Amino acid sequence: MLQTYFPTMLMVMLSWVSFWIDRRAVPARITTVLTMSTIITGVSASMPQVSYVKAVDIYLWASFLFVFLSVIEYAAVNYFTTVEEMKKLKRAKNPNSYDASQAMAFDGCFHDNDIDLTPFPDVSSTPNTERNTQSRNSTVSGPTEGTRLRREHPVRQHLSFIMSNSYMIDSYSRVIFPLAYLLFNIIYWSLYA
Repeated sequence: MLQTYFPTMLMVMLSWVSFWIDRRAVPARITTVLTMSTIITGVSASMPQVSYVKAVDIYLWASFLFVFLSVIEYAAVNYFTTVEEMKKLKRAKNPNSYDASQAMAFDGCFHDNDIDLTPFPDVSSTPNTERNTQSRNSTVSGPTEGTRLRREHPVRQHLSFIMSNSYMIDSYSRVIFPLAYLLFNIIYWSLYA
């Protein structure tokens, strides 16, 4: 028991340490998966071969799943960080380009004071164009006919928020992973003790 469960618990806990390590430190996050694979292989070789699933197998594979999920979490954090850095790099290259997201409020509506509105070019004066010029010069209180405003979906808003703040994934994982593993241990030891 001491040679199987204790090293497995340590490897799972070691995988949690990676949530505090820099997001770009790949080897520090991957080695726990390799170590868990070695532990599983060693335990399987030392145990007698039977046709049913043993309790130790359940524990080892569940622990391996926790370690593997910590690597998947790292992949998500790394991907979101890379995407955000690429966006920042593109914004730095095109400082004069117009960013429509800056002109949008949280409710999805354009606000006139956030947009540089240029007047229409002057047209020769006819009775029909004078009426159009007067209506153009009047203040617009809302979107004109034919304007389509799209409201972002809450899932997209949350996803873009997480992508721009990828460090939050690590922050949540620091709490969620240990609590989930603790719950697994409580259930496991209550069933197989």
